[in-house]
Amino acid sequence: MSKHSHPDTTDAIMRISRIGAVPQILETVAHITGLRFVAVAHVTDCRWTACAVRDDLGFDLPVGGELVLESTICNDIRQSHEPVIFGHASTHPLYSQHHTPRQYGLESYVSVPIFDQHGSFFGTLCAIDSKPADFDEAHVLRSLQLFAQLIGNYLDNDDRLQAAERAGELHDQFIAVLGHDLRSPLQAVRIGADLLQQEATSPRSAKVLQGMQKSLDRIDGLVHDILDFARGRLGGGIPVLPQHEESLAEQLMHVVSEVKAASGRNDIVAEIAFDAPVLCDGQRIAQLVTNLLANAAAHGSASQPVSFQARGGHGHLWLQVHNGGVIPQELRARLFTPFSRNQAEHARPGLGLGLYIAAEIAKAHGAELGVHSSAETGTIFTFLMGQPSTPVDRQHDQTAEV
Repeated sequence: MSKHSHPDTTDAIMRISRIGAVPQILETVAHITGLRFVAVAHVTDCRWTACAVRDDLGFDLPVGGELVLESTICNDIRQSHEPVIFGHASTHPLYSQHHTPRQYGLESYVSVPIFDQHGSFFGTLCAIDSKPADFDEAHVLRSLQLFAQLIGNYLDNDDRLQAAERAGELHDQFIAVLGHDLRSPLQAVRIGADLLQQEATSPRSAKVLQGMQKSLDRIDGLVHDILDFARGRLGGGIPVLPQHEESLAEQLMHVVSEVKAASGRNDIVAEIAFDAPVLCDGQRIAQLVTNLLANAAAHGSASQPVSFQARGGHGHLWLQVHNGGVIPQELRARLFTPFSRNQAEHARPGLGLGLYIAAEIAKAHGAELGVHSSAETGTIFTFLMGQPSTPVDRQHDQTAEV
């Protein structure tokens, strides 16, 4: 017996280890057969490797342990694809003379092949004991074959999941490269539009160029969203550079003005008060508030104003955006996931990344971003970073937790 070192066997062990039902399957096989050693083995044309083991026999073969392939009956099963079972090797017409029971001191044995859904042979589900067993061979074989089929199905599901994850990673990498490569031509077009704006010779050309500038601003925002999405998905997270922001109130008031102009809603009411500079990344916090306010302006009730409140100082920051809309219950669970949209609503501009990016910015600050929505209260998004420093802030935080 030896310990494995081959990459193929390592992969096989990992695939079996991801199947949560395998320990229960081994336990059930031991109960059905009465045999004290049960294993899932990966069997190739050159190796026999234990991928999962239940050992009450003291056979001393751990996960990753290998047997000489030619010494096993599983090698015969690999070639014939037929199960093998016997309860008393010493009296069996064939296996009383077989080298495997003699070499390993076996009296009882059962092994069935494991295939994936494409019919490829993976290995065996096997059980052995040094004592004879009195079992119903037909019943035991049917049971183990069902378990082997179940393991094969799990392997297929794992393969599909791994393929989907790899495809997802490639998709995210493609988006990251695309977003990065769009920046240079976008910048070139913006510079050209700026130059033409200065040389516009008619009101019509000036109006066209003004429209182009707005479209470029829109594209620039989409590119930044794509890059932020890719950073979040590829594991690096959205980068933040915390510093003591002395002008955070002015930055956030500027955000309110921009969202008013972009949304056409003049009923956005802001109440901002900081008792000290806030330790945060001001640009990222402004981006978070932009996304929350834009979402509230677009989805809130047109008959009720949007309110924005901000409090904090030093390492504490509390933000709240409120509108009169109600988010359907079925949408709340995936509200902060990328590309989240209500399929029933009218098409809206954007990629559906705003709330996802806001949540990633909150996470990068070690903060919480939550939502409460009901017909009575409307929709309230609350950002909370650090601990409140004054009784007034603490009161606001308690209100935010309704």
